[in-house]
Amino acid sequence: MPLLIVLIGVIVLILLITKLKLNTFVSLVIVAFIVGLTLGIPVANIPTSIETGIGGQLGHLAVIFGFGSMLGKLISDSGGGFRIANKLISTFGKKRIQIAVILTSFIIGLALFFEVGLVVLLPIIFVIAREVDMPLLYLGIPMAATLNVAHGFLPPHPAPTAVAQALNAPLGNVLLLGIIVSIPTIIISGPIFNYFLHRFYPSAYHKDVDVSVLGHYKEFKLAETPGFTISVITALLPVILISVATIFSFILPKTNVINETIQFIGAPDAAMLISLLIAIFTMGLLRGKKIKEIGNSMTAAVQQISMMLLIIGGGGAFRQVLVDGGVSKYIGQLFSQTSLSPIFVAWLIAALLRVSLGSSTVASITAASLVTSVVTNSGVNPALIVLAIGAGSVFADHVNDAGFWMIKEYFGLSLKETFLSWTTLTSVISVAGLLSILALSMFM
Repeated sequence: MPLLIVLIGVIVLILLITKLKLNTFVSLVIVAFIVGLTLGIPVANIPTSIETGIGGQLGHLAVIFGFGSMLGKLISDSGGGFRIANKLISTFGKKRIQIAVILTSFIIGLALFFEVGLVVLLPIIFVIAREVDMPLLYLGIPMAATLNVAHGFLPPHPAPTAVAQALNAPLGNVLLLGIIVSIPTIIISGPIFNYFLHRFYPSAYHKDVDVSVLGHYKEFKLAETPGFTISVITALLPVILISVATIFSFILPKTNVINETIQFIGAPDAAMLISLLIAIFTMGLLRGKKIKEIGNSMTAAVQQISMMLLIIGGGGAFRQVLVDGGVSKYIGQLFSQTSLSPIFVAWLIAALLRVSLGSSTVASITAASLVTSVVTNSGVNPALIVLAIGAGSVFADHVNDAGFWMIKEYFGLSLKETFLSWTTLTSVISVAGLLSILALSMFM
């Protein structure tokens, strides 16, 4: 019965978002109320559950997301992203252009959200494709695949960070294991998928794509952009600090003063703040920008993610009523006797939610609430469950997600071409990610 209630709740959520076009955050809160009542939570306690869910979800994440978006904006506005892409591509040459695109996209994808990374990289990819006489999609596939993997699998991106917190998985572990899983996933969904798609569906690879669909963007001259080294260090600094702290947590005693200092610096909140402060200098003041101009960029960055933060909070409210209503315990008992791998169960739930809801973030957070008991009772490394949810959350992107339409317009594809290329690609990313996680679990 609890699962039927959840199913009805998800269906209502889909109808509110897709049919009535109601705001996603408002829809999540409405459904949280309805599901809470149906699960038997006392009426007086439902507002408390919703407030607890929103507060618990955003209390820690708002700092990371806020600083992360500001960092990404400063890198983008300064031309740091352009410098990174240009240097890697010129180093690798035309024959290994896909490798250059993947490395560039991975570096950018670690620091920027999928949509932002796409906008930063696409003008550069467009120029390169025209110069070497290649279809834009031929370079766009590995670029979009890599950005999508980073966005879905790796902290400090919203979904994996939120799920890691919900499942009590150390963020550093998720990051390190996520990078290991990302490598085969990107290879399979990037160059290998690109080869077969180009062979069996060549008509989707247009050479006459008009990049004007990107709207207004600033064109940089290489001389006016920051240096390659400083751009890379600034973009990757949060990842570097978190990774170093994770490594030293295994090497030094917990009570060691040096280790405590490193753990403080490598804590996600502190790492993001330190990185942002350094970016203000390297991507702003050092480039001759005024504090007011830098502040305006940071303000714009927060405005861009404000609705996303509310949606994440709404997902937390939905999650909390499911927990308070006993759904997690019920699912834990339901799957306690199953022979299915907890990793596969987590992936399957997230994939079904992704196909239904469109938003990978909402799918991830909701899936995390449904597998909490499974994680507790299974003994599986929670970081692997986080990655499995991330893999499931990118499955079969289609018309109910903004990313589908971005890819369609940016690459000049028809609706059919977008389904055959992008929807198929995200399915390949998801399945390849799952297989990589299952393989990794054999050694842990």
